[in-house]
Amino acid sequence: MPTPVSDISPDSAEFQAQFHQRWNHLNDPHVRALAWLLDAPDLLDAQAPQWQGKIATYADRNLAAWLASLESEPEQLQQLHNYIGSLPSARLGLYAEKLMAFYFQQRQLLVAHSVQVRASKNDTIGEFDFLLRLNGELVHWEFATKFYLLETSDDSRQAEDFLGPNLADSLGAKMQKILHRQLALSQHPAAQPHLEQGIASAQALVKGWLFYQNDHLALPAVLGVSANACRGYWCGLSTVPLDDAATYVLLTRQRWLAPAKIPLEQSFSAMQVRQILLQHFSADESPVMLATLRPQDGYGLETCRGFVVPDDWGQRAAEQRRVAAAKSS
Repeated sequence: MPTPVSDISPDSAEFQAQFHQRWNHLNDPHVRALAWLLDAPDLLDAQAPQWQGKIATYADRNLAAWLASLESEPEQLQQLHNYIGSLPSARLGLYAEKLMAFYFQQRQLLVAHSVQVRASKNDTIGEFDFLLRLNGELVHWEFATKFYLLETSDDSRQAEDFLGPNLADSLGAKMQKILHRQLALSQHPAAQPHLEQGIASAQALVKGWLFYQNDHLALPAVLGVSANACRGYWCGLSTVPLDDAATYVLLTRQRWLAPAKIPLEQSFSAMQVRQILLQHFSADESPVMLATLRPQDGYGLETCRGFVVPDDWGQRAAEQRRVAAAKSS
């Protein structure tokens, strides 16, 4: 019998509890998402040798005061909403990057954002996510917000074993691209006209959530992954561990970042969630993010989250890993 997600070990929900303790006074969804991006644990272990010292970390001692001011000042909050409203698409990565660009701009750290580098009109070499001025130096940061599920058909525990919910990529492949292509962009001759001075360092700031099968919520040792990374569970549709005494919300993509805080009247019972999931997967194979809530002052606060996937997701993920391993061998 699967463990109901309301009964999962408190360790698995530790980050959500800490987030609510620190940021529950924030109500605007964009401000809460920004709080998560700036305060969440890094996804990767910056000291792990395979990242070659190229993982950025960032902390703002005045973050709490700045976020409180942002939400309480109508004009400043409207600036944020207008900035996000100019997004050309609803892609989650673009949304997160735009939030960070607003923050860096407001904190007077931003030199440039989304700078395309072309060798010619029809030959794009790459793009700088962020050029920042930190401690008087020009630095290049690539930024990624990723959600990966650990496929556990064997004893391997590598970054390549974490796959995107739609099986479109892996953590290992993403990091290889960042390390060996994107962070080398400033060395290309075509990039030099965009740089007012030499790049002091090129690093990747990586945030996200990692998801484990129910019996793997006690975080396994995975080479290169931070032990403090935000995490949840994943399970197939037929084994969703719902608790009839709990309430839930299905998170839309732009609400995947910060732990959920919603009015209780917008939550669903376990029975309602079962019907919603059955209806969804009868027409669509895309995974669904499900958050378990606890009531507080008229709101539902997220205690844990998980991806519900098609029942054959694990088999397809294992096959994709085998194919990728064969290509790289």
